[in-house]
Amino acid sequence: MIALLRAALPLFLAMVAGMVGSLVVTSVLGKHDTVTLAAFAVVTAVLNPAGAAVQGALRGLGPFVAPYRDDPAAAVPIVRDARWLSLATGLVGALAVVCVPLIAGATGVPGEVVREMGLLPYFLAASLLVLASTGGSSTILIALGRPRSVLWPTLVSGVVLGGLTAVLVPPLGLTGVGLAWLISGSAAALVATFAVRRALGRPVGQSRPRIGEIVALAKVSIPLAGTVLIKFGVLGVVTFAAGTTSTRDTAAHAVLTTLTGFIMVASLSVAQASVPDVARAPDPAGARRANRAAALLAVMGTFAGAGLLLGFGEHLLALFSDDAAVRERVQGLLPLMLLASLLDAAQAVQGFGLTALKRSAASLSYFAIGYGLLVVAAVPVARTWGITGLWVAMAVANGLLVVLQGTGFHRHSAKVGRVLVG
Repeated sequence: MIALLRAALPLFLAMVAGMVGSLVVTSVLGKHDTVTLAAFAVVTAVLNPAGAAVQGALRGLGPFVAPYRDDPAAAVPIVRDARWLSLATGLVGALAVVCVPLIAGATGVPGEVVREMGLLPYFLAASLLVLASTGGSSTILIALGRPRSVLWPTLVSGVVLGGLTAVLVPPLGLTGVGLAWLISGSAAALVATFAVRRALGRPVGQSRPRIGEIVALAKVSIPLAGTVLIKFGVLGVVTFAAGTTSTRDTAAHAVLTTLTGFIMVASLSVAQASVPDVARAPDPAGARRANRAAALLAVMGTFAGAGLLLGFGEHLLALFSDDAAVRERVQGLLPLMLLASLLDAAQAVQGFGLTALKRSAASLSYFAIGYGLLVVAAVPVARTWGITGLWVAMAVANGLLVVLQGTGFHRHSAKVGRVLVG
């Protein structure tokens, strides 16, 4: 468990650094102009799920690389295959981002907001392609037992993004954000590429695509990306449902959602760090032992975050809202939000465990069930019981996923060491 904690800590710090960079961008734009901030929010509403789907697809590389930790150079052909797959998924995501102005105009977004977007979608689409070009560098480094190396690209990206945003936004507006995003992403990609080359002990190089091997990667990676899209899409519907309640409750829901993101950082870092251990396990007992250790650490991390929120909630909430009524509403719903987050942390570990077993398609089916029920219930629940009902519904959906993912992991892990999983 100590080894898992050491592996998870750099990933946790990397996630925090990335969140800080994004917060700097939002803060600078908020002070620059309201319309500019609104335009940025609309573009990132597509960029975030597109980027998460690309990153989700790249995480599917982990179980293929982990077996080569003792002979990293032998993983080079797999890394080459992953680049072809990541570029394909990145291209799809980039096209979606480029189309944001058309989508926004067709859905009734005010014209001044659409015009304010300018070149931003193109810069962000290019940055998504840059991310895809790394071929899942973070996943490769984690799988090879080099989690500390993941921290440096993220730190470079966060520092460059924050600094350039502060300098470029006043004269250039959203174009400045786009330039800052692309430059910071390119700098991070260079650092990540160097780290992967060092971990592998040789250059990756290029080769013709091996269709069969790429399809095998896709069978794990694409369902993982689909799981991410389902979660983002359903949570978007939940946010829409919250918007049908009062203005105070809508604002409270937005704050609770933001706090959930911070709470989940610890569990997600532990879940990612556990993938190589589960993938390399020689037998069912080893896979389940690694999964239990990850689940325990994830729950402990969530409890630690919950303790901070409950202990310093009043002071922390002042950073998110000046409205006392909103803060009071958030304070009252904190225990319910923390329960939903705790269950989400537990199911996330099981989901990553299934990915390590190359069974992400099973995880996708479980999400379709759990979040499918949530998306059907969201609007009626919001109209009847408000955001309190919504957070109860999310807790129930996450609880159902704990059962489904946990049962699925137990069933599929029984095959470890007996048959090839793929």
